[in-house]
Amino acid sequence: MKLEELRKIREKAQQELGLREGKARIRVIIGMGTSGIAAGARETLRAFLAEIENRNLTDVLVTQTGEKGLASQEPVVVVEEPGKPRVIYGMVTPEVAKRIVAEHIVNGVVVSEYVVQVEE
Repeated sequence: MKLEELRKIREKAQQELGLREGKARIRVIIGMGTSGIAAGARETLRAFLAEIENRNLTDVLVTQTGEKGLASQEPVVVVEEPGKPRVIYGMVTPEVAKRIVAEHIVNGVVVSEYVVQVEE
């Protein structure tokens, strides 16, 4: 492997890590408990990371959590923005994840048909 290829791999890994750590305008928390994983949360996580990377959104933090007590709604995703209510989405497939990024995170419009709960 050439040195330039190794640099590109390192840069990509650092960028992906940056999406999971650091300061952010928006936090996306994906439920990765047993029921979430069984319902496809890994694919949902990958879709969020890919869409955020494709749109070059450097101020969005993606993290994971355990069970949220909403097993019938898995995969569950929470979107947090400072000064706004937390929005909990349910049944978030990779396609829905892309919509959440495009509509909620980029344009500020909640994807209401997938909202399970809003917490003040």
